[in-house]
Amino acid sequence: MDKKAVVLVSGGLDSTTVLAMARQQGFRCFTLSFDYGQRAQAELVAARQCSTQLGAEQHKVVKLDLRTIGGSALTDDSINVPEEQTTGIPVTYVPARNTVFLSIALGWAEVLEAQDIFIGVNAVDYSGYPDCRPEYIEAFEKMANLATKAGVEGKYLRINKPLIHLTKAEIIQEGIAVGVDYAQTVSCYQATVDGLACGKCDSCRLRKAGFDQAGITDPTRYISAK
Repeated sequence: MDKKAVVLVSGGLDSTTVLAMARQQGFRCFTLSFDYGQRAQAELVAARQCSTQLGAEQHKVVKLDLRTIGGSALTDDSINVPEEQTTGIPVTYVPARNTVFLSIALGWAEVLEAQDIFIGVNAVDYSGYPDCRPEYIEAFEKMANLATKAGVEGKYLRINKPLIHLTKAEIIQEGIAVGVDYAQTVSCYQATVDGLACGKCDSCRLRKAGFDQAGITDPTRYISAK
């Protein structure tokens, strides 16, 4: 069976794990990243490298300029990335980002005649973004099958979210089991051009706690020793 999948990859821990899981399930993977004006451009390098290492058949980078609307610390340099834990939806939330990304992934899936899209959203150890919740993904999947030629013709489109109910430690353990080299991933919201992590932002804190809880040595390269 010729199973194709579009896999959204950011170069970070979660999406790289999802790519490895999709490959293990026998999917021919076509990876998709976005240069949307984010602070951490090093994540795009990591996404390309991890896609190659994990056997993606094609890696595509779509350029978007979400800085034109701003509204996030990741796309507006006048908003600082928090280095302490905050309450509510953090300023690192990028308005409608997953909706935009999934929509483009959906279009590419139709072109490829792929019925599966994989995304590394998580609703346990995460930053509280509304577009990482299971009910959002389920709603998008319903929309996808209403709005596409494939869906109308009975080729059901699935939005796969294998990490949605896992802790960060469980994600890391799953990734190690399927051969992910986490030293090659970049999760930091404000990583340097060389991919060094700040060790202070929400993403860094969640990542470090995950490795600690999993009992696995953290391979992250930090700007300075933590």
